[in-house]
Amino acid sequence: MGSRHDFSGHLQWGIPDTRRGFPGHGEDAPLDLSSLSSSDHVGILSRLLDGTADAFADALASVGNCRRPVHLHGSSTTVDRVTGEVLSRFSSRDAPLGVLLTPCGNRRAHVCPACSRTYARDTFELIRSGVVGGKTVPAEVASAPLLFATFTAPSLGHVHGVRADGAKCRPRSGDRVERCPHGVRLSCNAAHADGDQVVGSPLCWDCYDWTTAVVWQWHAPELWRRTTIALRRALAGRLGVKERALTDTCSVQFAKVAEYQARGLVHFHALIRLDGTAGPGSPAPLDADTLADLLRGAARTVSVSAPPVDDGGTVRVLAWGTQLDVRIVTHGPAHLRTRDELTPEQVAGYLAKYATKDAGTTTDRSDAKPHLRRLEAECHRLADLARDRDEHRRAGVGTRSVPVDLRTGLDYYRLLGKWAHMLGFRGHFSTKSRRYSVTLGRLRRARQRYQRLVAEAARNGSQLDVRDLETRLLADEDETTLVIGAWEYAGTGWPRPGDAALAEASAARAREYARWRADAPARTTT
Repeated sequence: MGSRHDFSGHLQWGIPDTRRGFPGHGEDAPLDLSSLSSSDHVGILSRLLDGTADAFADALASVGNCRRPVHLHGSSTTVDRVTGEVLSRFSSRDAPLGVLLTPCGNRRAHVCPACSRTYARDTFELIRSGVVGGKTVPAEVASAPLLFATFTAPSLGHVHGVRADGAKCRPRSGDRVERCPHGVRLSCNAAHADGDQVVGSPLCWDCYDWTTAVVWQWHAPELWRRTTIALRRALAGRLGVKERALTDTCSVQFAKVAEYQARGLVHFHALIRLDGTAGPGSPAPLDADTLADLLRGAARTVSVSAPPVDDGGTVRVLAWGTQLDVRIVTHGPAHLRTRDELTPEQVAGYLAKYATKDAGTTTDRSDAKPHLRRLEAECHRLADLARDRDEHRRAGVGTRSVPVDLRTGLDYYRLLGKWAHMLGFRGHFSTKSRRYSVTLGRLRRARQRYQRLVAEAARNGSQLDVRDLETRLLADEDETTLVIGAWEYAGTGWPRPGDAALAEASAARAREYARWRADAPARTTT
């Protein structure tokens, strides 16, 4: 078989046949389908027998090899905004397989490798443009003071960890090894690897403060918000201006991602840039060294008083961990970069990787570690306590309850159960300030515009005009057409066994091709 729907995997789906230089393209480079089950084989064979192989290949290409596409039924009409002329009509019955499929868009690699890669690439472009310019951001931002900071969670008990250079976890020996109140020896002479189930788990499960771990996770977004406020106040004090007048002197812009650690708590990695009065690219009033000192001081003073979780009335004062790491990426326009400093591409790659990383930390994986399941159970326990307090309050039963969340009208921790699979973390995994760089939404709209331009060129039999293409795709202009549609959800996932396995194998080959293209300059020079 020599077409793109060759289910033995002889050709890479989604890569044109003209790209013969890629070693993964051709009869001698089949897709890796070693994980297919007997039912997968039956599903693939059924597509060959009933003639839906071509339609499936088209559908798979349309969703970019998504593993869990969303099914939609309905129709839409495209109308010229000015004249009212109907330009085109589309119905889900006209789509491959008779249903409109859209990518799931999940950011986590273990859920959908293809969509998480798209999310990572968009995040990379978003972060990189705020460091070196491009994508509507002026190139002058490359000379702005820029920090790369990592904010950690506090210690809540001794845990097993992976040490540098294969060193032992917590080496101790002899009879004088410290023991906890429960009689557990606070030592571990094993050299753990990253995949060990014990990594991140407490040495003593009874000593570990599970409740504070969940409460800290729940309030981590608020802790970050207060940190940005404290930094702006510190800047105003350093510049001798009132806080409300700070925007007349400078502005702080940031891009931040959250990364789960092995113990199940998140760290925040942030790029923090100082701009002048005219916004991105304008000269900043302070250098990066001064900005770093102000950030360290602000982070040490920030705290959140968390409402109590039970009638005991214990208010927990939450703060960042002691391991605050602040590194300078760009000092300022007069600074020459040294060899050991971070480059913009490095930090953009780091943050994009963190944005899609899960490392088994979320509990929707079947192989989640036991201590992560324990954190999930603690989330449910606290949510159940909150639900009971709400019921007592409505029944008029006296109870020293924690404060009610004014936004929901519910007990403050009632919604913890909703976020138990995320171990209590309810924040976004990647956020940015308004003027840091281009938005993810704008990048997605640009991709949609590009697809429309390609489709229009194909209909007209013309070549795509690539002059100033990026500028046109990212332009903040009114659309000349209006799409009117009515759609309803009809399911998620591929309909037959074997479809998802082929999607995953194709996504893996696409990643190989992307790496091959990225290495093209190195191959040329060698």
